[in-house]
Amino acid sequence: MTLEILAGIMIPFVGTTIGAAASLMCKRSVSARLDKLLMGFAAGVMMAASVWSLIMPSVEMAAERGEPSYLPASIGFALGIGTLMLIDVLLPTEAGGGAKRKRDMLILAVTVHNVPEGMAVGAVFAGLMAGSDGITLAAALSLSIGIALQNIPEGAIVGMPLVSAGKGKGRAFFAGTMSGAVEPVAALITIALYVIVVAVLPYLLAFAAGAMIYVVVKELIPEISEGNCGILGLSIGFVLMMIMDLAL
Repeated sequence: MTLEILAGIMIPFVGTTIGAAASLMCKRSVSARLDKLLMGFAAGVMMAASVWSLIMPSVEMAAERGEPSYLPASIGFALGIGTLMLIDVLLPTEAGGGAKRKRDMLILAVTVHNVPEGMAVGAVFAGLMAGSDGITLAAALSLSIGIALQNIPEGAIVGMPLVSAGKGKGRAFFAGTMSGAVEPVAALITIALYVIVVAVLPYLLAFAAGAMIYVVVKELIPEISEGNCGILGLSIGFVLMMIMDLAL
């Protein structure tokens, strides 16, 4: 059982790694149109993930506990926005570093978003280990596989913009992969501290949503607002992520 649980909590990380591998197939330099398309795709993925992967589960968890369903989502979302706003203010600006700042914020948002997802996986496997009714190994693995499939485009949106910015493909792949490395770590922490972490999980999910929406509005939408390429990419990313979230 221990090996099965370890494999289960590593599955979402595998999905992120597969997505990050897309950066290895990118050209080192891309056209301005393709760059806007990629940025728009990233924005669409993050917007859809914020709603269906984070806010809606937060609302559902609160409702199941008999709490006001809107409360954890509202508090967590506001804290996520506020924290990213503070980080944005404190993040040092290097000479000509506008593009770098944008990429840093994108990587940070995706990484933050992966933490509560890892905790959700850890919570399910902790329940399985505790013998909770209704939790089977098949159900726990299904959750891990579903999150792994959602993580594929997320790994890609971290690595591919780095390649388009002229960074090495290996560096881009590493960055995309490491954005998902927090998931198994968060899952293990949740298993170890199950009672404490599960109590605040709805807030953490909404916190991650707030962080992602802040980056979309502050960094990505201004970048893609001119022309139709960015809007097309946003539509593709949003619809793809929405389908994956709802189907899985």
